[in-house]
Amino acid sequence: MYYLGAHVSASGGVEQAPLNANAIEANAFALFTKNQRQWFGAPLSKKSIDEFQQNCTKYGFLLEQILPHDSYLINLCNPDPVALQKSRSAFLDEFKRCEQLGLKKLNFHPGSHLNELSEEEALLLVAESINQTLEATHGVMAVIENTSGQGTNLGYKFEHLAFIISHVNDKSRVGVCIDTCHAFTAGYDLLSEKGWHSTWEQFDKIVGFNRLAAMHINDSLKPFGSRVDRHAPLGQGHLGYEPFKRLMKDNRFENIPLILETPDENLWKEEIALLRTFV
Repeated sequence: MYYLGAHVSASGGVEQAPLNANAIEANAFALFTKNQRQWFGAPLSKKSIDEFQQNCTKYGFLLEQILPHDSYLINLCNPDPVALQKSRSAFLDEFKRCEQLGLKKLNFHPGSHLNELSEEEALLLVAESINQTLEATHGVMAVIENTSGQGTNLGYKFEHLAFIISHVNDKSRVGVCIDTCHAFTAGYDLLSEKGWHSTWEQFDKIVGFNRLAAMHINDSLKPFGSRVDRHAPLGQGHLGYEPFKRLMKDNRFENIPLILETPDENLWKEEIALLRTFV
């Protein structure tokens, strides 16, 4: 089965997210469990936790098909020790919130070296950050997202993802989320049929499909290899519809959350319906 959804609002409490996902006829969704622009959020109340789980059950959302995203403020390889510790504390808090809600995955960006560390040094810091967090938590998978490689962001190569995973101690609790826009603008050709097959062959060889825990389904406002992260509605960017048609006919992408982060939320219901016609 294909689990399709979008990154929906949790305004008014996390318990609202399943309602918002149901309204767009999704069977998966993503959310922030706190304000993503703040380092720490108010503790989750028992009422919010209970209602979130009840609403997931009511609308048929499986907890493993929900993909929470951490705060964009977090940088797990910040070269400044004080700032790094702040990020690690916030990352741990995000994991604890997922634990409380019963969620199985937390999606996050690897981080940025800020031109003060080598890529390898920074990637080792990311792995160390993940290890510390996994040791202090239970049951939640660390899901590393690929990036466009904008600025000093890491994760734009499959090799970066594989390197981090190779240094994570508990490999049963680490996976990856591939964003189609990010991959395309990082230089992976998802547009041509030949490029599509080549990209996923590389991914399987370098990272492994057994590590694919989620996907972000986005068209790209910016061209191939631009290293600029700008999402576009499906069919309105440089990817068009063909890559998404291929994706929805490939059973390697079944049974994981496939999440829209396209910029017009008014189109999400339509986009989800469209993707289902491609199956």
